[in-house]
Amino acid sequence: MIRVLLVDDHPLVRAGLAGLLAAEGFEVVAQASNGVEALAAARESEPDVVLMDLSMPEMGGVEATRRLLAERPFTRVIVLTSFHQEARVMEALRAGAVGFLLKDSDPADVVAAVRSAAKGNSPVDPRVAGYLLPGTASQGGGLSPREEQVLRLVAEGMSNKQIGASLGIAERTVKVHLGSVFRRIGVEDRTSAALWARDNLA
Repeated sequence: MIRVLLVDDHPLVRAGLAGLLAAEGFEVVAQASNGVEALAAARESEPDVVLMDLSMPEMGGVEATRRLLAERPFTRVIVLTSFHQEARVMEALRAGAVGFLLKDSDPADVVAAVRSAAKGNSPVDPRVAGYLLPGTASQGGGLSPREEQVLRLVAEGMSNKQIGASLGIAERTVKVHLGSVFRRIGVEDRTSAALWARDNLA
């Protein structure tokens, strides 16, 4: 069972997340309202995954992430916040966070992200993926690594549901990625995208 620590200064947010995760079979081992409490809770509860807010009193999420991972380098920290300015995203990444979600994410995406992080993956909201996963070698397509992963699986004939299961993300997130892929490579449907992938992806 995946052990989760929730860190947020709003009790209602923590309660909602705790209920969501417990219903999906996770063990919420502790909750904290700021970074100082998060460090103490992590030492005591030994979580596998931490959902970390950024803006909190006493100690914010970036510093808490940095200190927590210095003590527990194998813990997976996912930032869950309302803020997605590039500077904040990059601060969290440099501190060691492996994932970044926005608080208006679909509940299914949060659940999928925790599972994905626990498996060693890096779940990132598509709206901030451009900051964390800059486009790389897609021969002119300008695709992020995640978009390239999705496109390769489309070329293999997978459905959105199968792609989501394979990558540990929600089906809705797959659709968001695909929409971005279509725009970037200039196609309008899956068949054209698959043909483009076969011609342009090594």
